Amino acid sequence: MKLTVLMTLAMLATSTTATTAAQQHARSVHVRTTADSSRVERQRTANLKSFRGIAAKLNTTPAALQYAFESARAANPKLSRGNFVAANVLADNLGAQHPNVTTGAILSGLQNGKNLGQTLQSLGLSGAEAKQARRAADHDTKAANKLVKDADKRARQDNRSH
Repeated sequence: MKLTVLMTLAMLATSTTATTAAQQHARSVHVRTTADSSRVERQRTANLKSFRGIAAKLNTTPAALQYAFESARAANPKLSRGNFVAANVLADNLGAQHPNVTTGAILSGLQNGKNLGQTLQSLGLSGAEAKQARRAADHDTKAANKLVKDADKRARQDNRSH
């Protein structure tokens, strides 16, 4: 009888310990998932904010650019935000003189392992034209971001003075 009671208590203790461990694991997974999702949401918000300057230059919205970036990143996980922005600016700057230079064509070249210069050359630009176009795109991107940064700074100053 004592042996049966002791075995029952031991099994109950083991069961309780296993259940408690499983519950603690479930809680930690939930906390990690919640932390990961809030981290992802913060990153998404930061990306949306960072697209404001270039979106204005490209006559689109930051949300549209962010969605396009996420879609392009799904197709090419190695795609950086900088290369994505450069592809859009290059296509915008060069599209009139070189109709085959599109955002999609540039992103495709990047996905195939080429860099921006190689991609532009494969689309018909010379090495010098590609280098000049990349420099112009970098300048345009910095100028667009500076406009937004300056506007934010003025808004903060106006808020402090009121």
